[in-house]
Amino acid sequence: MIPIALTIDRTGPHHPDALAMVGESEAELASIYRPEVRHAFSPDQLAAAGVHFLVAREDGRPVGCGGLAPCEGYGELKRIFVTRGRRGAGIARRIVEALEAEARALGLGIVRLETGELSPEALGLYASMGYRRRGPFGAYLENGSSVFMEKRLD
Repeated sequence: MIPIALTIDRTGPHHPDALAMVGESEAELASIYRPEVRHAFSPDQLAAAGVHFLVAREDGRPVGCGGLAPCEGYGELKRIFVTRGRRGAGIARRIVEALEAEARALGLGIVRLETGELSPEALGLYASMGYRRRGPFGAYLENGSSVFMEKRLD
């Protein structure tokens, strides 16, 4: 078997590969969560917030994405996603690790995120990487569906 080359590169949120991943992510979220509890940024919102956006590619094909929004005193993970056919291959972990490195480079000692209770794979990944549940942060409110987590970077 020939190994698949995985790259993770900084990519603008309006790049065609980023748009493909955001679109696939949005379709999946829409099939799971009601609109009022979905907080995923659109490409325009990602750009406006100065999100450091990454796209994972295997042999040049987009297979995942994620971003880090720099906030006052912390970074927030946004749009962590891996296409369904490539889940379980460690790609999401590699994306999150790359975003944590971005946070460290920006001098941010805490990374936070919002995900949903109906996303057990995401919850398991984040917990395995040292993220712990916490209450809402920033502009988020408790809504009965969101799960808020954070990790202190050492």
